[in-house]
Amino acid sequence: MKNMHILIDTNIILDWLMQREPFSEDAKYIMEEAMFGGVEGYLSAHTIPDLFYILRKDFDVNKRKQLLLFLCEFLHIITENKEMVVTALKHENWKDLEDGLQMQCAAEKNLDYIVTRNIKDFTDSKIKAVLPGEWIEIYKIQVR
Repeated sequence: MKNMHILIDTNIILDWLMQREPFSEDAKYIMEEAMFGGVEGYLSAHTIPDLFYILRKDFDVNKRKQLLLFLCEFLHIITENKEMVVTALKHENWKDLEDGLQMQCAAEKNLDYIVTRNIKDFTDSKIKAVLPGEWIEIYKIQVR
């Protein structure tokens, strides 16, 4: 059985790092499987500066760097290029550039799923977007 390959959306990482309830338990499971289990976890490159900025209220600069370096050690990073940015900007149905780039990154690597709590903005994605709990159910069935 091949490893599952997933793009982990920014909100899942924030749920995990900030222990946001009621989402932190699912986020922890996803992150642990992506870092130490049988899942290949991916982040888009733009997620790193987004996290650095968003986490500024909760963590000092050194802690943020440490957390992001930890993520970079265990997860794959997908670099966006000009073509991906232009495609996201030109897509009529994509209202959020960040989500458009997430979809482009997942499609670029032909990943199995995008795991996000924001599936409403991923309805036009080539790669299926699933809620954390839904992905956990799919994954548990696969590993049986």
